[in-house]
Amino acid sequence: MTRQNTALWLPKRSARFEVGAAPYTPPATNEVVVRVRAVAVNPVDGIPGFLYRFALPWLTFPAVVGSDVAGEVVETGPGVTRLRPGDRVLGHAFGVEKSQNRAAEGAFQHYVVLMQHMVCPIPDSLSYAQAAVVPLAVSTAATGMFQQDHLGLALPCAAPAERAETVLVWGGSTSVGSNAIQLARNAGYQVVATASPHNFDYLRSLGAAEAVDRGSPTAVEEIVERIGDRPLAGTLAIGSRSLAKTIAIAARTAGGRRIASAQPALFTRVAGRRAPRQGVRVSSIWGGTLKDNEVGPAIYADFLPTALATGTYRAAPDATVVGHGLAQIPDALRRLRAGVSAQKLVVTL
Repeated sequence: MTRQNTALWLPKRSARFEVGAAPYTPPATNEVVVRVRAVAVNPVDGIPGFLYRFALPWLTFPAVVGSDVAGEVVETGPGVTRLRPGDRVLGHAFGVEKSQNRAAEGAFQHYVVLMQHMVCPIPDSLSYAQAAVVPLAVSTAATGMFQQDHLGLALPCAAPAERAETVLVWGGSTSVGSNAIQLARNAGYQVVATASPHNFDYLRSLGAAEAVDRGSPTAVEEIVERIGDRPLAGTLAIGSRSLAKTIAIAARTAGGRRIASAQPALFTRVAGRRAPRQGVRVSSIWGGTLKDNEVGPAIYADFLPTALATGTYRAAPDATVVGHGLAQIPDALRRLRAGVSAQKLVVTL
């Protein structure tokens, strides 16, 4: 069967996106091809061209970018045993990763090649649009929380034992924060999270035990009080100006004093330069590294399929569909730059 592919191409740095024909790439060993039905957009997808030299200096052009995919499997490669054609799935596309760096693996096209261990079957009750909000956000949160070079927390499971430790999620209403709260709860940790007050109920619906106003001048003191005598197992710091406050909190609580920062590495190094003096360790998350270690399959193959099917894990935040077709993705990126809260912008294909 001959399949015709179309992609949203980025011809070169600083160029505009262009919709055009693309080759259909068959899957290699341990790969699948997914017919994309929905994609979500992320800030890295629409960074100004000159910043690609800093964020993705290895990227080969013309490129197909994008990370968040939902659709159905149409073909499987050798060695694929847990997926088959016709399966409804979500998956993390790695076309812009240094180790992959090929257009065939970018999300913004009709047929994308994905690694089987970074693909998760989804239940019929979950729409493609809502499923598309998950991949990059859950990957980033899981990288920071469970990789040994970051917080090294216990992995989530179907029936976690309650732990006498707290996880702090600064930026709980963000896409990454929404997933971090749920991952921590499904690993048995109590969660304290920050957001604007109008999102407090949202944080609690995801499993946060305590919600604190991130803009409050007394936020540090409030969080230290809410954590109390429980050890702080670790902190996920999301968003600008999060590190100074989370470092202050970690320095005043018992526990491992480790912070995983979901900010660019340069910002993390600058903002976290005083952390060692306070006995706090800060690491910068790159949301693609879990594909190369045990965390990737632990989340996408072992945990998420059952958790999504049983409703113990929610595809969050809410999807806002802003258009249909590849040509609508640039407009979605413009809307994203204007700012969103407790939602993720999605384009259906």
